[in-house]
Amino acid sequence: MSRSIDAVPVGRVTGLWRYPVKSMGAEVLSEAQVDWHGFEGDRRWAFVRHNKVPSGFPWLTLRECPGMNGYVPSFVNPDQPNTSPTVVRTPDGEVFDVTDPALGRMLDANGAQVIRQARGVFDTFPLSLITTQTVDQLGEWIGETLDVQRFRPNVLVEASDDLPFQEDDWVGCVIRLGGVRMRVDKRDGRCVVITIDPVTAERTPSILRTVVDEREGCLGVYGTTVQPGNVTIGDVVLLEPE
Repeated sequence: MSRSIDAVPVGRVTGLWRYPVKSMGAEVLSEAQVDWHGFEGDRRWAFVRHNKVPSGFPWLTLRECPGMNGYVPSFVNPDQPNTSPTVVRTPDGEVFDVTDPALGRMLDANGAQVIRQARGVFDTFPLSLITTQTVDQLGEWIGETLDVQRFRPNVLVEASDDLPFQEDDWVGCVIRLGGVRMRVDKRDGRCVVITIDPVTAERTPSILRTVVDEREGCLGVYGTTVQPGNVTIGDVVLLEPE
């Protein structure tokens, strides 16, 4: 009970996304069930580059295939994403089962192999979050409006005031988003993926250079689940006392 009384409102949830296939397009959500491994259905599949299975980083990603964002995965049974068949709509509008070898050949001429990971641990942490103020500030530095999907977060938060980078101050703390409690573990170190326009796949290298110069290469935060539950667009974000 004391957690509820002492927690401080710091914003509200304005966007929710999951990524059923690593580096493919996002699935926009109005609400999400969060378990110990993050959003249910998030990053449950990934494509492995041809002959790269023994390597330290075998995944086929936007770095090697910028057009992957144009492939949009979804679940046949969206209410049961962890067990549902997964299909992918290509940029041309064709729909394939995610396991169809033809899809792997479309992504990589040598044929990429898809693998399933029940725990969705293709990325460092199961949850990612960024604030609208942070995205807006970077856009001001760059001189253009930036699509939040460049940063591929699970959660977008509109902070309570206009200061950017407030999520950095939450590192080491627990925040509440609806019925979910999330520990904010670390700042999110960025790579070349944020330079790729999620619609056109064109690259803007100055975006990453600016993040490196101004923010030590980090933008947004990673976190882990402390208490599973449901989060919905519009939920108040509460910062628990340390």
